[in-house]
This record gives sequence, structure tokens and C-alpha cells, in this order.
Amino acid sequence: MTNVKKATLILEDGTKFKGYSFGADKSCSGEVVFNTGMTGYPESLTDPSYLGQIIVSTYPIVGNYGVPSREVGTDGMSVYLESEKIHPEAIVCQDYSWDYSHWQAASSLSQWLKEEQVVGICGIDTRALTKLLREKGSMLGKIVVEDCADVDFYDPNKENLVGKASCTEVMEYGVDNEKKVVLIDCGVKDNIIRCLVQRGAHVIRVPWDYDFTGIDYDGLFISNGPGNPDFAEATVANIKKAFEIGKPICGICMGNQLLSKAAGAKVYKLKYGHRSHNQPVREVGTERCFVTSQNHGFAVDTATLGTDWEPYFVNMNDGTNEGIRHKSKPFFSTQFHPEACGGPTDTEFVFDIFMDSLK
Repeated sequence: MTNVKKATLILEDGTKFKGYSFGADKSCSGEVVFNTGMTGYPESLTDPSYLGQIIVSTYPIVGNYGVPSREVGTDGMSVYLESEKIHPEAIVCQDYSWDYSHWQAASSLSQWLKEEQVVGICGIDTRALTKLLREKGSMLGKIVVEDCADVDFYDPNKENLVGKASCTEVMEYGVDNEKKVVLIDCGVKDNIIRCLVQRGAHVIRVPWDYDFTGIDYDGLFISNGPGNPDFAEATVANIKKAFEIGKPICGICMGNQLLSKAAGAKVYKLKYGHRSHNQPVREVGTERCFVTSQNHGFAVDTATLGTDWEPYFVNMNDGTNEGIRHKSKPFFSTQFHPEACGGPTDTEFVFDIFMDSLK
């Protein structure tokens, strides 16, 4: 192992895990959550839904295939990643691979973290840490690197992270395509935009609190995003206006929660959330099951849905909501990520259903 500094992960209950730094030479704090995906750390690190969080990888080896180029395509999106930068506060793993090998790799994970001033810590017993998080729930934590200043605990769920993750101006993609889709950016992953453009959508990406009702559009899409959905009341108000317009609406992840709030439902915080590539869901009323990619810490209370709405999918592990749909209008959403990246692509048909509903 190269010459590295010692680092300590400290949880809000006082538990300490000692390890070694392989990222930025600084301390940090955030909400400590675990991800059970075996691959996909470049995609997870660039997923805006992880804003303010410290990711614990339950798969022991991280960094063995490096990271791809950060080049940007002609459409302004990253060619290989899910956004233009790393969003979590830190990544925690058991074994960091200092040597990497992959035909697509442009640098090591360590180099990338240092470039973007993001913390990485290895040598942690992630099995013990994950067990603790499962028993007690997601906790606040901080990583203090040797010879670096201490920091206070930070709770990302107490501020409007959707506003921080969203774009600040209107952006367009696939402008030559026929169908106009307004995309409310609550912290969107690039692959959502890719999936829509590939299916013939002219995507008009707007900030989280933008009043889009003056745009002549064919469908509305509500993206994923970080943090507590209760802070995005401006988005909910605009979604309610879209109900009156009546054009097709689809939401993903945070989009499911905001659509549900617009429909009158309440959301609540899960004990430790769903962050993985292997969450089984069932389409309600059928025996059709799918393996899905997920990343969320809040869930919809289906018991509070209005009478015009019904659950669309349900989680087969814990019975929590995985999507809703209107009983008569073309409004629906999923809590899981049909665009995956990383993870299985079993549910990409969700984009087909949405695009087919556009007139």
C-alpha cells in the first residue's frame, strides 16, 4: 500500500472505525448510508441523489477497475458518468485497490477523489458497519483524516437538497425530436435524459421550482433527487397545476414522492433506505416481478393516497411503495430507477410506456 494517512469514521452514537485515507486530504461529515451494489461506483458517485451522504460499499473491493474519462459529449452531458461531478461527501470501503485495470479507465479512483476534493477511507470493517446501520438505521457521521481539522456532524435531511442539486437555467436535449417533454430537474441522472432522447423526446430540462405550465409540452417527467421531499413544495405546487393540464406525467424516485405528495399522500423516512442494484419489486395486481436499481431514503405512505390513485409497484423485501398511478389519467411513477446505470435494465420499459402515452 502507498504511503497514506490514517483516518477515522465517527458515528453520531460515538462508534469509531479506524482506517486509511485514499481520497482528499480533508475531513467531512454527512449521513452514513450503505449500498449493496457489487459494481458501479463511478455512477453512484456522480448520482446527485447521494448529495450530502457518506456511501458505505458493502462489496469489499472498490477501485479495481479505476474510473472512466470525464469527457463531455456534444449534448453537454458526461459520456460515461451520471453528472458533471461527484456528489457524496465520501466513500467508505473495506479494501481499496491501488492497482486498477479496465480498457475504459482513465485514472484511479483515488486520483479522481483528490481532484474533486472528496474523501475516501478504506480498511474499515464494512460488514460490522453495515450491520450497525441496519440495526440502528442510517446515522450521521464524520470522517476525520490525520492532521486535518475536525468537523461538526451535518444532517443533509434538514435542508433543501433538491434546490442544491437542480440546474439553475432551462436546458434542452434532442431538439430535433418531435415530442416535447418537460423534465423537472430535482437532481437528475444523465441516463434518464439519454433514455428519453433515445426514444424520440425533445427534453426541456427546467429547475426544480420553475413554473413550466406556460410551455407547450407533450409530457411531464419528474426526476430523481436527494434529501427530504418535504422541502420541494414549489415543485409539488407546479405538479398540481400539471394535473389540471392533463398531459401524461411520469416520475422516478424523488419524482415518485413528489407526484404522491401532489396527489395528497404523505412520505416518511425509511430506517436505512434502499440503495442497491438488487431490489425485487412486483407490479401490483400481477405476478410480474423485476430486479431493480434503487437509491432513496424516503418512501410514500400508500394509505394516504387519494381515492383516484393506487399503488403501481410494491417492494418484495419490506412491502414499501415502489410507484403509484392514477386510476383514469396517464399519471404514474416508480420509486426504483428504470434507467439503472449502474444496475439491471429490466424496467426500461417504463420509458416506453411514458413515450407511448404522448399524443
